[in-house]
Amino acid sequence: MIRVQQEDFDVGAEISNFVGSDKSIGALVTFVGLVRDMNDGDAVADMTLEHYPGMTEKMLEQIRAEAMERWPLSASLIVHRYGRLAPGEKIVLVITASAHRQSAFEANEFLVDWLKTKAPFWKHEETPEGARWVSARSSDDAAAARWARDSQKQ
Repeated sequence: MIRVQQEDFDVGAEISNFVGSDKSIGALVTFVGLVRDMNDGDAVADMTLEHYPGMTEKMLEQIRAEAMERWPLSASLIVHRYGRLAPGEKIVLVITASAHRQSAFEANEFLVDWLKTKAPFWKHEETPEGARWVSARSSDDAAAARWARDSQKQ
Protein backbone atom coordinates (compact mmCIF):
# COMPACT_ATOMS: atom_id res chain seq x y z
CA MET A 1 0.00 0.00 0.00
CA ILE A 2 1.13 3.55 -0.65
CA ARG A 3 -0.12 6.91 0.59
CA VAL A 4 0.93 10.43 -0.38
CA GLN A 5 -0.37 12.96 2.11
CA GLN A 6 0.19 16.33 3.77
CA GLU A 7 -0.78 15.10 7.22
CA ASP A 8 1.71 13.77 9.74
CA PHE A 9 1.58 10.07 10.60
CA ASP A 10 1.93 8.12 13.85
CA VAL A 11 4.61 5.45 13.39
CA GLY A 12 3.27 3.22 16.17
CA ALA A 13 -0.28 3.35 14.84
CA GLU A 14 0.94 2.68 11.29
CA ILE A 15 2.88 -0.40 12.46
CA SER A 16 -0.07 -1.70 14.46
CA ASN A 17 -2.45 -1.26 11.51
CA PHE A 18 0.10 -2.72 9.12
CA VAL A 19 0.70 -5.92 11.09
CA GLY A 20 -2.88 -6.43 12.21
CA SER A 21 -3.41 -10.06 13.12
CA ASP A 22 -0.91 -11.51 10.61
CA LYS A 23 1.05 -14.15 12.56
CA SER A 24 3.15 -15.17 9.55
CA ILE A 25 5.32 -12.05 9.90
CA GLY A 26 8.66 -12.92 11.46
CA ALA A 27 10.42 -9.65 10.64
CA LEU A 28 9.24 -6.09 10.37
CA VAL A 29 11.65 -3.37 9.21
CA THR A 30 10.77 0.30 9.39
CA PHE A 31 12.48 3.39 8.05
CA VAL A 32 11.42 6.89 9.02
CA GLY A 33 12.95 9.83 7.15
CA LEU A 34 13.07 13.19 8.95
CA VAL A 35 13.73 16.78 7.88
CA ARG A 36 17.27 17.77 8.95
CA ASP A 37 18.12 21.22 10.28
CA MET A 38 21.33 21.29 8.19
CA ASN A 39 22.05 20.46 4.56
CA ASP A 40 25.28 21.00 2.66
CA GLY A 41 26.66 22.95 5.64
CA ASP A 42 23.75 25.42 5.76
CA ALA A 43 20.99 25.76 8.34
CA VAL A 44 17.56 24.75 7.06
CA ALA A 45 14.57 26.66 8.44
CA ASP A 46 12.03 24.53 6.59
CA MET A 47 11.56 22.45 3.49
CA THR A 48 8.71 22.25 1.02
CA LEU A 49 8.15 18.98 -0.83
CA GLU A 50 6.27 19.24 -4.10
CA HIS A 51 4.99 16.37 -6.21
CA TYR A 52 3.02 15.65 -9.33
CA PRO A 53 -0.33 14.19 -8.16
CA GLY A 54 -1.27 11.01 -9.98
CA MET A 55 2.19 10.47 -11.40
CA THR A 56 3.70 10.28 -7.90
CA GLU A 57 1.28 7.63 -6.68
CA LYS A 58 1.74 5.61 -9.85
CA MET A 59 5.54 5.63 -9.50
CA LEU A 60 5.44 4.76 -5.78
CA GLU A 61 3.15 1.83 -6.53
CA GLN A 62 5.52 0.61 -9.28
CA ILE A 63 8.47 0.80 -6.87
CA ARG A 64 6.50 -1.03 -4.16
CA ALA A 65 5.33 -3.69 -6.63
CA GLU A 66 8.91 -4.31 -7.73
CA ALA A 67 9.98 -4.89 -4.12
CA MET A 68 7.08 -7.30 -3.66
CA GLU A 69 8.24 -9.16 -6.79
CA ARG A 70 11.92 -9.31 -5.82
CA TRP A 71 11.57 -10.41 -2.18
CA PRO A 72 9.18 -12.78 -0.40
CA LEU A 73 7.36 -10.05 1.49
CA SER A 74 4.10 -10.45 3.36
CA ALA A 75 3.39 -6.76 2.78
CA SER A 76 4.95 -3.34 2.33
CA LEU A 77 3.87 0.21 3.03
CA ILE A 78 5.11 3.59 1.83
CA VAL A 79 3.73 6.79 3.37
CA HIS A 80 5.27 9.95 1.87
CA ARG A 81 4.38 13.48 2.88
CA TYR A 82 4.38 16.66 0.84
CA GLY A 83 3.97 20.33 1.66
CA ARG A 84 5.87 22.57 4.06
CA LEU A 85 7.80 20.68 6.77
CA ALA A 86 10.00 21.91 9.61
CA PRO A 87 13.23 20.31 10.85
CA GLY A 88 12.45 17.22 12.91
CA GLU A 89 9.18 16.48 11.13
CA LYS A 90 8.62 13.10 9.49
CA ILE A 91 8.81 12.96 5.69
CA VAL A 92 8.53 9.28 4.82
CA LEU A 93 7.72 5.92 6.37
CA VAL A 94 8.68 2.64 4.71
CA ILE A 95 7.64 -0.65 6.30
CA THR A 96 8.47 -4.10 4.97
CA ALA A 97 7.32 -7.40 6.45
CA SER A 98 8.50 -10.92 5.72
CA ALA A 99 8.80 -14.29 7.38
CA HIS A 100 12.56 -13.67 7.62
CA ARG A 101 14.66 -10.60 8.46
CA GLN A 102 17.04 -10.58 5.48
CA SER A 103 14.24 -10.13 2.96
CA ALA A 104 12.61 -7.43 5.08
CA PHE A 105 15.90 -5.51 5.48
CA GLU A 106 16.92 -5.77 1.81
CA ALA A 107 13.50 -4.80 0.51
CA ASN A 108 13.36 -1.81 2.84
CA GLU A 109 16.79 -0.60 1.69
CA PHE A 110 15.72 -1.06 -1.94
CA LEU A 111 12.54 0.95 -1.40
CA VAL A 112 14.34 3.82 0.35
CA ASP A 113 17.12 3.94 -2.26
CA TRP A 114 14.65 3.96 -5.13
CA LEU A 115 12.36 6.50 -3.47
CA LYS A 116 15.34 8.88 -3.26
CA THR A 117 16.13 8.52 -6.96
CA LYS A 118 12.92 7.58 -8.80
CA ALA A 119 10.00 9.12 -6.92
CA PRO A 120 8.82 12.41 -8.45
CA PHE A 121 9.25 14.72 -5.45
CA TRP A 122 11.03 18.06 -5.52
CA LYS A 123 12.56 19.63 -2.41
CA HIS A 124 12.80 23.35 -1.82
CA GLU A 125 14.69 24.56 1.26
CA GLU A 126 14.57 27.85 3.12
CA THR A 127 17.98 28.81 4.52
CA PRO A 128 19.36 32.02 6.08
CA GLU A 129 21.11 32.58 2.71
CA GLY A 130 17.81 32.29 0.82
CA ALA A 131 15.64 29.67 -0.83
CA ARG A 132 17.05 26.90 -3.02
CA TRP A 133 16.00 23.73 -4.81
CA VAL A 134 17.74 20.59 -3.57
CA SER A 135 19.72 18.80 -6.27
CA ALA A 136 20.00 15.05 -6.63
CA ARG A 137 23.05 13.54 -4.92
CA SER A 138 25.48 11.24 -6.68
CA SER A 139 25.65 9.17 -3.46
CA ASP A 140 21.90 8.44 -3.78
CA ASP A 141 22.39 7.37 -7.40
CA ALA A 142 25.27 5.09 -6.35
CA ALA A 143 23.14 3.51 -3.62
CA ALA A 144 20.28 2.90 -6.05
CA ALA A 145 22.60 1.47 -8.72
CA ARG A 146 23.26 -1.62 -6.62
CA TRP A 147 19.64 -2.64 -7.13
CA ALA A 148 19.78 -2.58 -10.94
CA ARG A 149 18.35 -5.84 -12.28
CA ASP A 150 21.56 -6.82 -14.08
CA SER A 151 23.54 -6.60 -10.81
CA GLN A 152 21.14 -8.83 -8.89
CA LYS A 153 22.20 -12.31 -7.90
CA GLN A 154 18.71 -13.46 -6.97
